[in-house]
Amino acid sequence: MKHRFFITDVFADRRYSGNQLATFMESADISDAEMQQIAREMNFSETTFIHSDRAREGGFDVRIFTPEEELDFAGHPTLGSAYIIREQLLQRSVDRVTLNLRVGQVPVDFTAESEVLWMHQVAPRFGEKLDPARLASVVGLQEEELDPRFPIEQVSTGLPFIIMPLRSLAVLRRIALRRDEYLDLIKGTWAKTILAFSPEGYEAGQSISVRVFPVSFGIPEDPATGSGNGCLAAYLLRNRYFRSDVLDVQVGQGYEIGRPSRLYLRGRDDAGRIHVSVGGKVIPVAEGCWG
Repeated sequence: MKHRFFITDVFADRRYSGNQLATFMESADISDAEMQQIAREMNFSETTFIHSDRAREGGFDVRIFTPEEELDFAGHPTLGSAYIIREQLLQRSVDRVTLNLRVGQVPVDFTAESEVLWMHQVAPRFGEKLDPARLASVVGLQEEELDPRFPIEQVSTGLPFIIMPLRSLAVLRRIALRRDEYLDLIKGTWAKTILAFSPEGYEAGQSISVRVFPVSFGIPEDPATGSGNGCLAAYLLRNRYFRSDVLDVQVGQGYEIGRPSRLYLRGRDDAGRIHVSVGGKVIPVAEGCWG
């Protein structure tokens, strides 16, 4: 059976930036093994499969695959899939599209005043803090280049990340991941992906710069990571990085690999109950027929 698919750039201000996503329509007849093969053939960070053109329990069933495995949740596939559902399946202006993912239901809001889509991530969980000296070595830096005011902490809002604060954008750009040390590290960690950040923007309007290394998922470096930036938002609030219990910032990512991306983070800490949302624009690029 032939399947329509669409390619979008997510967390992008323009075409050929942000993070690429392939989304397949009405894919319930595709086997798990073939979904994985298709994701490997596309070779984007993620490929998504919308099972049906009809909602179930208020949401659309969507599955997310990297070139190596299926994920419970990921950020740019959630936004990109919601955009395709609204534009191609519903074909009408709605304020919200809900996705049924393995992590649960994730709503995506469409705002009338801008092109930014917002996904509301599940409540964060915080894991063990990690040794700064070891993490510095894993990413090819000196320990003194890390920001000593804040911990290296494992955080999940659906998918766990190691959040690593650095002193400057110059330090962030010097990261050179040591693969053998990284693989040894993640044998004993809950989170398998490192997100390093610095308190400077690549472009005007950005307060934070980020690099993400999901090597265990078959991706050397990710150009835009909605799930990881949701974890970063929770981390920033929990550790009062901006000395506030409210967060509203823009993040730059992907510049080192030629895919400049812009992500919007919002959140609040209500007496220990942290709520985070991640926003971005979705740009349509191409469509086709598979099979």
